Amino acid sequence: MRIQIVDAFTSRPFTGNPAGVCLLPAGAWPDDAWLGQLAAELNHPETAFALPLPAGAGADWEIRWFTPLVEANLCGHATLATVHVLRREGLLTGGPVRFLSRSSGLLTAWAEDGGSGEDGEDGEITLDFPAAPVTGVAAPAGLADALGIRPAATYRTGALGDLLAVLPDEAAVRALRPDLAAVAALSLREELRGVIVTAEADTAGSGYDFVSRFFAPARGIPEDPVTGSAHTALAPYWAARLGRTDALAGLQASGRPGLVKVALHGDRVLLTGRAVTVVEATLRV
Repeated sequence: MRIQIVDAFTSRPFTGNPAGVCLLPAGAWPDDAWLGQLAAELNHPETAFALPLPAGAGADWEIRWFTPLVEANLCGHATLATVHVLRREGLLTGGPVRFLSRSSGLLTAWAEDGGSGEDGEDGEITLDFPAAPVTGVAAPAGLADALGIRPAATYRTGALGDLLAVLPDEAAVRALRPDLAAVAALSLREELRGVIVTAEADTAGSGYDFVSRFFAPARGIPEDPVTGSAHTALAPYWAARLGRTDALAGLQASGRPGLVKVALHGDRVLLTGRAVTVVEATLRV
């Protein structure tokens, strides 16, 4: 069985968010413990497992995502990485690819034909994910201490399970050095997946409209480099703030930055980015 490591939401190796991708043979799912052990062995923020479905199943693949500690309900960058692998393996038919997920329903993606990936840059990939509208809430006790700064506003993201904290400016987002143990404790107490911090871009014409970072230490991800799923909440928030629903772009300003283009279409968010394969390996188990 082959495993590929793909850097997602970037076109340059060693930037963006790395994901393991494992295309499984048709049939039954492997044991959950085995899936979790393999994800822990790879030790990337997420590993995606895709199982081909028979004709008439209503989707092309079933997809699941695992952090090094737990199974995730939704993951954008590992889904984008999976589509990238399917394209490179010649497994896309030219139309949309449909993924059946256990917690987030039917997810659709499509890929541009941008070259071979070796001799030319791969084209963009777009994911069609459910939007996560935000609801204003009071900042939980201990949040300012955990982040080292008092947010200007805080929001819950519904089924996504995150807390969105708005900071004064881009510089504050970039300079943030949170107490990760405190963030983990807060996340467990408040039943959060993680904490998103965001601010509007400081400079017009920078190529992005807002910045963000994402911390999920309670899920085994101290800081996620680029979080596609977080942008399902960032998109409706910034669409309302900036007064437009299309042609928005977010820069996740981690140590491995990546760009996520977003568009809000009703209760769906389109997430667009690129990906590059950095490792191809054979699983010897």
